[in-house]
Amino acid sequence: MEKELIINATPTEVEIALLEDSKLVEIHYQKTNNNFSVGDIFLGKIRRLMPGLNAAFVDIGHKKDAFLHYTDLGTKLRSLVKYTNGAISGAITTHKLDNFKIEPETIKTGKIDQVLGKRDHLLVQILKEPISTKGPRLSCEITIPGRYLVLTPFNDVVAVSKKIANAEERKRLQNLVESIKPKHFGVIVRTAAEGKKVADLHEELSMMVQRWEEIYQQLPKAKAPLKLMSELDKTSSILRDLLSDSFNRIVVNDKQLYQNIRNYLESFAPDQVKIVNLHKTNKPIFEVFGVTRQIKASFGKTATMPSGAYVVIESTEAMHVIDVNSGHKMGSSNQEEAVLRVNLEAAEEIARQLRLRDIGGIIIVDFIDMKNQEHKKQLVSAMKQFMKKDRAQHTILPLSKFGLMQITRQRVRPEVKINTAEVCPTCNGTGKINASILLLDEIERDLNFIMQSRMRAKTKLKVHPYVEAYLKKGLLNTQVKWWMKYQRWIRIEADSNCPMIQYRFFDENDDEVRLS
Repeated sequence: MEKELIINATPTEVEIALLEDSKLVEIHYQKTNNNFSVGDIFLGKIRRLMPGLNAAFVDIGHKKDAFLHYTDLGTKLRSLVKYTNGAISGAITTHKLDNFKIEPETIKTGKIDQVLGKRDHLLVQILKEPISTKGPRLSCEITIPGRYLVLTPFNDVVAVSKKIANAEERKRLQNLVESIKPKHFGVIVRTAAEGKKVADLHEELSMMVQRWEEIYQQLPKAKAPLKLMSELDKTSSILRDLLSDSFNRIVVNDKQLYQNIRNYLESFAPDQVKIVNLHKTNKPIFEVFGVTRQIKASFGKTATMPSGAYVVIESTEAMHVIDVNSGHKMGSSNQEEAVLRVNLEAAEEIARQLRLRDIGGIIIVDFIDMKNQEHKKQLVSAMKQFMKKDRAQHTILPLSKFGLMQITRQRVRPEVKINTAEVCPTCNGTGKINASILLLDEIERDLNFIMQSRMRAKTKLKVHPYVEAYLKKGLLNTQVKWWMKYQRWIRIEADSNCPMIQYRFFDENDDEVRLS
């Protein structure tokens, strides 16, 4: 599979398109003034405790207080609070945890007001960005992610990604990381660490401990709310999480960003620096690589597939509903096989749409009804296979007795919504047009203006074929009347691309005469 990352940088935002076999599967936007991203670490202050919700509202500088539920506190909360208060007061003088006494763990079934007090200061990390009217969602389980490893303070556990299937490799990584990790720091070994040498892992681990030190250095006498660590910019974080040997090309249209990406790749994947290219032509980068066209075709209420079948996507506050339709082209002697074929094609498109739009929460898919049990199992299995590429956590349930498939997908950012509809050039979006009987009056008013301002120039009028036929009707038609009035012949031409009540004037060079 060919993977390409196309990056369009503008002064106000960066647009990142991920293509797999030239097909758009993910689109990301990062505004330059976005101050709240998943993974950012803040020093927050408890604003309100809500025992009824078993949650707290925390001030981290957002216009809406951030939400912190008891289940997101983590079992190491007491150690985190002790360290935070000690660092702020100056009692703790180092970022290292070698001599730090780990506090007893909190129970999973406790109450928020038993472990936190109003106006307490707390280290928190953004779990979900602000969505709709809700503020950010927080976690106290602090993680510092890298390319191969994830560092978790106040923890001594080393966990290896389940996606690393080889038992010997898992054991090697477990032993290797346990031998190099600092005391009272836990480590999660990511899938990308498979086959990596101790030097690579040790270098990254040192960089993550350094980031923890940078957080500590800001804490003495600090006042909340305060951002302590920013997640990498969107481009770098996508490269960190996605980049693999299967990437063929990264194309960017900004020199500074191009150099930044090269520098970033040199630090952890120097052999892949050569895949980064700078887009130099004046033509927009998204147009050159067909991204703009795919965005127009993929967003909106309906997404059509090559066979002519299509899916309809409707969203509400509570859930998303997707309906699969065969269209009018489904023709086959074997109806059951035809239905299965359409459903399988729809499943692949739905998996792409969920990634592309970053749809999260509850998703209900109404596939075309199938009676064959084997076909139903085949469809569920295919859906799971198509969703394997999705980095967001998700669960797929078998088809219900009504033929509905239920999917839950992790939502950490607002859904990507792109309005692909264009304003009607005839009514300008009002749904109403001027009375057609007045069209001739409008044409004559503009023609009068042209005749006065361009006294000797030749003029041509292009209109809809019906209007052209009307203007030329009869012996003493409108064209003859204009000749008698202006003593100049006005050519009238039919243009089938011209809307019914629109018209355009052209000069002798066939350039349009602009009237506004």
